[in-house]
Amino acid sequence: MRTPFSLLAERVTVPDRVIRWTALATLVASVLIVVTGGAVRLTSSGLGCPTWPTCTGGDLAPTAAMGIHGIIEFTNRMLTDVVCVVVGLAIIAARCGSPWRRSVSRLGWAQFWIIVVDAVLGGITVLTHLNPFVVAVHFLTSMLLILTALAMWQRAREGDGEPVRTVGRPIQHLSRLTIAVTALLIVAGTLATGTGPHSGDGTAVKRMPFDWEKVTQFHADFAMVTIGLALAMVFVLLAVDAPHQPRRRAREFLVVLLAQAVIGFVQYFTHLPELVVGVHLLGAALVWVAVLRLHLSLRTRPEPGALTRPPGIETMADLAAV
Repeated sequence: MRTPFSLLAERVTVPDRVIRWTALATLVASVLIVVTGGAVRLTSSGLGCPTWPTCTGGDLAPTAAMGIHGIIEFTNRMLTDVVCVVVGLAIIAARCGSPWRRSVSRLGWAQFWIIVVDAVLGGITVLTHLNPFVVAVHFLTSMLLILTALAMWQRAREGDGEPVRTVGRPIQHLSRLTIAVTALLIVAGTLATGTGPHSGDGTAVKRMPFDWEKVTQFHADFAMVTIGLALAMVFVLLAVDAPHQPRRRAREFLVVLLAQAVIGFVQYFTHLPELVVGVHLLGAALVWVAVLRLHLSLRTRPEPGALTRPPGIETMADLAAV
């Protein structure tokens, strides 16, 4: 079926490097929207626009009487539109590639629909007066957006052949476990946030009905388990003499995770200053990116028909020695 996208692709050809750049831009934008969303909460601007989809009952944009909180909240809403534009450009670029790679386009469209869902969740967050459970789901949907954006960037940089493992299956299983525990760590972080004092509004907004000290300890315990798994990945990849890229990604994940843990302890012992909490939110997004990049580095996807090498073979000299 002919569509406006297919008609455009008949007339315009986009180079592969542009497709990669636009895919990377979607990843950067998805991390940025997490940071700006955190800024809305930490500046107590969550209800700067008291309704949705308009800012007030009759105005789309904030009025002067709403002050800085209205501006901050409305700006974050407009940034969602910017992310949509970036994703739209990535979808167009992918469709105009030669040859057209459907897998890359589908990941672009997946991002678009996740953004739509996340925008609706943002509206529900306002309409429910910053219900902490809705806020948590809103944040976790942004993590799903980051996952999809990273997947698109990865697919734009590799071939369309079948995935080829660069390490043994047990290491891949360990990597999947590390991803699962990291995801639980992030979920535990949303519980600590939803129980903590930064409600997103200057008034008494309802918080999660948990003991903050216990939830924070639960979050810290998950952090320690995740650090242990990150160390295990580093040493296992060294022990089996894995290719350079997985070893590098494992080290990067460990460094980002340790930095995030330090920031977490600093924010706890300094009684949650807004700036440090904001940096911790950025760190959560970067930890998620790092663990996903580690897992993706454990396999390659060459062009169909390309010569592939067994796991542990990095050079043709190694192949000749087998």
